[in-house]
Order: sequence, then structure tokens, then C-alpha cells
Amino acid sequence: MALATLDDLGDYLRQLDPDVSDIALRQGELIVQARRGGITRVLTFLRDDANCQFAQLADLCGADYPEREERFEIVYNLLSLKHNQRIRVKVATDEETPVPSVADIFPCATWFEREAWDMFGIFFAGNPDLRRLLTDYGFEGHPLRKDFPLTGYTEVRYDETQKRVVYEPVKLTQDFRVFDFMSPWEGMTTVHLPGDEKAAGRDGEG
Repeated sequence: MALATLDDLGDYLRQLDPDVSDIALRQGELIVQARRGGITRVLTFLRDDANCQFAQLADLCGADYPEREERFEIVYNLLSLKHNQRIRVKVATDEETPVPSVADIFPCATWFEREAWDMFGIFFAGNPDLRRLLTDYGFEGHPLRKDFPLTGYTEVRYDETQKRVVYEPVKLTQDFRVFDFMSPWEGMTTVHLPGDEKAAGRDGEG
């Protein structure tokens, strides 16, 4: 039978230690912080255990926190149709350390992990088809990293002489403009516009 509340489920999942480092209920959502090496065991338990039965991986995505030692967070959102419950599992990693793929547990994760690899550069060890998914084959970098330049590194255009699409380094057509953010009304000290005398009259009356 299903555990009555998410608090009960959280207490039940504490038996997963040492694969789980933290379990918390935040804003009505149960969040499980799993250790990187134990993510496959955690997700297998959540899928197969009778009190869990989180049989659907609704989403897998990445997040970038450059100030952290392990800057990337992989987020797994699971759904149990049997018990009508949701749970969120998180794993942290850095730019160099791979995360075990969960494609054998949830086949749909193959595509989700490809997207996370493409956008963030998070490597999933064991993914059978870890290729770029949303960017082009020759794309450089990972565009959802916080340190990725807004302009990118290359630009694409159609070359009429070559009759094909070409890739070139980004070229800014003008220097960055400088804004002083001064209100135009504050800067106009010598010019008087029609109606200014009315404002001055009101000030004098006050």
C-alpha cells in the first residue's frame, strides 16, 4: 500500500543510506539528494519498490551553479501513477567527473541525457548514444553554461557565392554602446519647454 504522506515516504527512503546524502520536504515537494555513484541504485529502488513504484521518468535536466565546487546538478523528476506521487532526485558533479547513465533503468533517459550533455557538457557514462541533440554537429561549447557568451563562438549564414551554409567566428558589427542612464529631464538644465512655467508656478504656490 502507498505511504500516506511525502513525509512518510521521506522517512522510508532513509534506508537507502549511504546512497542518499539528504532528504528534505521543500515547498510541498520531496527532494532526495543522491550520491553520484549510487544514482542507479536509488532510481532502481524508487522504480521497483512496492511502496514507491515511480515507474515514469517525467524529466531529466541540468542546472549550472559555477560558484560551487561541483557546479552541475542533474535533476530527475519521477512520477508514480500507482500512488499518485511525485519525487525529485538530485545529483551533483563537476566538469570532469561522469555521472552513471540511467538509460538501462528508464530508456527515455537516453534522450534526456543527450540534451544535458549538449547544453551543459555533463557526461553520462554508459549512455549508448551520447551525441549532440539540439545544436549542430560542429557546434563549440555548451550554451546553457553560465559562462557561455551570449553571442556564442560562431555564427551561421548562407554564402551566395559558395551556395552553401558557412560557419564563421562571431563578428560584432559595432562596439558595445555606453549608456549613462541619466534621465533626459535631469540633463536639460538650460532648455525650457512649453508648460514648464506652470510647474514652476505650482511649486511657488506650494
